[in-house]
Amino acid sequence: MSRIAVLKGGRSLERQVSLNSGARVEDSLRRLGHEVIEVDVDADLVSRLLADRPDAAFVVLHGRDGEDGTVQELLEVLGIPYTGSRVSACIRASDKVLAKHAMRDAGIPTPDFYAFSETAFRGLGAAQALPAITSRLHFPLVVKPASQGSALGIKFASTAADVPTALIAAFSYDRKVLLERYVSGRELAVSVLDVDGELRALPIVEAVPELDDFYDFESRYDIGRTRFVCPAALDTDVAAKVQAFALDAFRLLGCSVFARVDLMLDAETSEPFVLEVNPIPGLTETSLLPQAADAAGIGFDDLIARIVDSAR
Repeated sequence: MSRIAVLKGGRSLERQVSLNSGARVEDSLRRLGHEVIEVDVDADLVSRLLADRPDAAFVVLHGRDGEDGTVQELLEVLGIPYTGSRVSACIRASDKVLAKHAMRDAGIPTPDFYAFSETAFRGLGAAQALPAITSRLHFPLVVKPASQGSALGIKFASTAADVPTALIAAFSYDRKVLLERYVSGRELAVSVLDVDGELRALPIVEAVPELDDFYDFESRYDIGRTRFVCPAALDTDVAAKVQAFALDAFRLLGCSVFARVDLMLDAETSEPFVLEVNPIPGLTETSLLPQAADAAGIGFDDLIARIVDSAR
């Protein structure tokens, strides 16, 4: 038996999702025979960890501080083994702009985009370049903050008149935003898991919104608002290509142990485009990694055991 600190909650806008994921992980760890230390991350994190001295930390802290490498850096300073990707991979994956530039440079297909900081709009007149941007990307556009997860702050701009409002919404979440070509098609997710030392792309999950035009934050976590199909009904060759690009993106950003890769499958060409890589995917009842693992014959407790065993 090990003493495992479950790091959850925190200050991000994904706090409640993190708490839900954390509670489910804690229940599983107890079933597996571990002693669980519940840690709702706040300013006392370091003193709490120094006092409790856990054998390992299970990081289920979504968004700010968790997926951006911050808490991982602290755990390394304290010498506490932890689950998931290392600091540098979290930094690269959490910044959508950095990740997309890396993917584009590596030849991994990702929707065309342009990105700007708040400073560029306020101090460099970047707003004057919007007509040129929209003429190259074409409408509709996706406007999103650079570092939020769970579809937070994402807006669709159908016309030029929609862009300013979408930018204001995105800047309310982050100081850097990106404008991305909208790919009309099917929303897919590929979870990647280290299985006995070998990276494995789990069965593909398709998210089919039932009540909305797109898969947003609410439809992701409210049961009944989205129908999930796993494995997704795809042609064998297309499925293989989707999983291959997911593995490529996972490796490119330096992720380890597990992550979820989100993609769009173009409705006209059946070509996949990688949107982002999530180094700490959700583990709630509606989260996609547990669904994919279950479809692969890996139950939730088995999944958690594998992740804990990988802590180093």
